[in-house]
Amino acid sequence: MKKKIVSVCLTAMLVGGLSMTSMQETRAAEGKVIDGSELTHEEESIGYDTKITRGEDLLTGYSKCTKLGKGKIYAGGTTIAAQVVDSVQIAVMVERAKEEDTEWSYYDNWHKENKNTNRAMSNRTLYVEGGYYYRVRCTHAANSDMSSSFTDGIYID
Repeated sequence: MKKKIVSVCLTAMLVGGLSMTSMQETRAAEGKVIDGSELTHEEESIGYDTKITRGEDLLTGYSKCTKLGKGKIYAGGTTIAAQVVDSVQIAVMVERAKEEDTEWSYYDNWHKENKNTNRAMSNRTLYVEGGYYYRVRCTHAANSDMSSSFTDGIYID
C-alpha cells in the first residue's frame, strides 16, 4: 500500500511539472522569440546565468538592459564569485534585431576583469538607433568557472 501511495504522488508531481512546463512554453510563444530572447516592449529586462562548467568559484551572474528614453539604453551585467578569487571577469555584448529578423546582429561589446576580489560589474549608457529590439548577453567567469546570461529584447523608439 505504501508503494502505491508513493507511486501516485510521484505521478502527480510529474503531471504537475509537465503542466507548468507547457504553460511557460505557451507564455513564451505569445511574442516572437529570437535565439531564446522574447521581443518585448518592456522598460527593462534582466537575464540570469546558466552554468556552463561545474566549479566552486562562480556563484552567479546576470545581464541587464533598460530603456532610458528615446534612443538611449543602459546595458551591463555583474559576475559574483563564491569567495575572493584571483580573477573575476565579465564580457558584455549588446545585440539588436528587427521584428522580421531571425537572428541577432552585433552592436557593441566590452570586457572587464577584477583581480583578488569576488565581483566584477560593468555597464554603459548607449545612444542607439530606434526601430530595433536590443538585448544584452554576458559571459561570466571566476577563475576557470564560466557561465552566460542574456536578456529579452527591448524595443527602442
